[in-house]
Parts: sequence; structure tokens; C-alpha cells
Amino acid sequence: MIYYATQRFLLSLLIVIVAISLLTLMLHVVPGDPATMILGPRATPELIEKTRVAMGLDQPLPVQIVTFFGRILHGDLGTDVFTGRAVSDIVFEQLPYTLVLIAASILWSSILGIVLGCYSALRAGTWLDTLSGILSVGTISIPAFVMALYAVLIFAVSLGWLPAIGAGEGFFDEAIHLILPAFAIGISWVGYIARMVRASMLEVMGAPHVRMARSFGLTEARIVRAYILRIAVQPAVTLLGTGVAHLFSAAVFVEVIFARPGIGALIVSSVNERNYPIILGAVLVTTAIIVLATLLSDLIVALLDPRQREAL
Repeated sequence: MIYYATQRFLLSLLIVIVAISLLTLMLHVVPGDPATMILGPRATPELIEKTRVAMGLDQPLPVQIVTFFGRILHGDLGTDVFTGRAVSDIVFEQLPYTLVLIAASILWSSILGIVLGCYSALRAGTWLDTLSGILSVGTISIPAFVMALYAVLIFAVSLGWLPAIGAGEGFFDEAIHLILPAFAIGISWVGYIARMVRASMLEVMGAPHVRMARSFGLTEARIVRAYILRIAVQPAVTLLGTGVAHLFSAAVFVEVIFARPGIGALIVSSVNERNYPIILGAVLVTTAIIVLATLLSDLIVALLDPRQREAL
């Protein structure tokens, strides 16, 4: 297990390095000079060149990449070109808002998806199973930004039940402001998880160890809890681990629509301003979280299934 975890960690580190290198390359392909955009069209050539030197843009691209990773090893993500603040401070001020939003989306969608998938498998072929399938496929096909717009129009504008802008102040107010964004992001994952849990349960329910458990006279509830669901949720865990990247991308649109602070809104504003240090720092932290989530999902699956541990 330790050997496997070490391998996964080294692979994750390589993924982060490649991702940041590709991002740095793509930023330089975008037309326009960041120094000119920062200073404005009236800036003198001397001031523009001085700003380029201060930002390290006068160096060759490989040197910029190596310099950036050298600063990372010292815990330095750079300096914001507009405010002069440390990029790490700005990024980690916004990151908790996005992490709470994603965690809330995963929590409610996982609980509801597992319950629906389990019930559909146990009642396979009934009209309730058919209804659950229709609803699941319907929610999967709706993008997060479309659901966010309709949620704002229905629950905030028309009915006035929930707030639509900002993140709130205080625990209770923040929880209220979190309902609509978390609903918009998580609704499609209910369908994904429900369909996956249903298919896995139907496969596991016919396994030899389940038939043996029934022959021993165990109750159906105990069989489902101890012998079926534990294995059936593994694909959903893997899906969520690899789907964190999709959740972050959905959070970008949702944070903009609901005018929430967060890492997604920070990246959007930084791209518009061509603020390279903020973009690189935010994407570095986001990539590290995505890779970590994938690693944790693999380890959780290995802990849930003894066969996975033996394979490792």
C-alpha cells in the first residue's frame, strides 16, 4: 500500500509539473502584451519594458518556467502585478469559498444519488425505477450554468425564497447563500451517481458471496449494507475523484452567475486582466487539489475492497 501510494504521489507530482508548463506556454500564445494591458495604451515604451523585466517576461520561456518552479519550492507563488500582494495570500483567501461550494455539492448529490441508485436496483423493473431513470438522465443532460440561471430566475427572482448574489456573512447566512449554487453544480451528479450505483448493485446482487449470505439467513438490509453497497459505491467514489476537475470548471460559471467570491471568479478576472502570476498560482493550487482528490479516491477504493488491496 505504501509503495502504491508513493507511486501515485510521484505520478501526481509529474502531472502538476506538466500542467503548469503547458499553462505557461498557452499564456504566451495568447495575443497581446500583459505589460501593455496593465499600464494602458498611454504608457511609454521605457515603462513597458521596465514592467516586463519586473515580471520576468523578458526571459526566454524555458527560463520563466524554471524560475517559476524554483519559487514554488520556496513557497513563493509570485506577486500580484496590480496590488503588489503575494499571490498565495490572494489565492488562499478565495479558495475556501470554492472548496465549501464543491464539498456541499458533492455531499448532497452523493447522498441523494446513492439512495436513488440503491432503491432503483432493489426495485428494478418497477415504474419507480423507470421514473428514477428518466429523472437521472434528465438531470445529467443539463449543464451547471443553465441550471444556475434557472435557479436564479425561479427561486430568487420569481419566488424570492433564496438569495442569488454574494456569499453571505456569518454561518447561517453563508449556508443560505450556498443552497442555490450547490444545487446548480450538484444536480447533474445525482443522476451520474444514481445510474452508476444502480448498475453496480445489480451486478453485485448476483455475485456468489451475496447468494451465500442469503443462504445463511442474513436479513436483506444487512446484506445490502455489508455485502452489496460497499462494493457498489466504488465506481461512484472513483467518478467523484476524477470528476473534481469538472466540479471546479462548473464552479467557475456558477461563481460568476451568483457573483460569489472563489477561485473560479478569481481566475476569470485574472484572465481578463492578463494577470499572469495570479493565473499561474490559482491554476497550480487547483491542479494540486484535483490530483490529490484523484489520489484519495483511489486509496478509498482500495480500502473498501480487499481485492484492490491484494492487487496493490
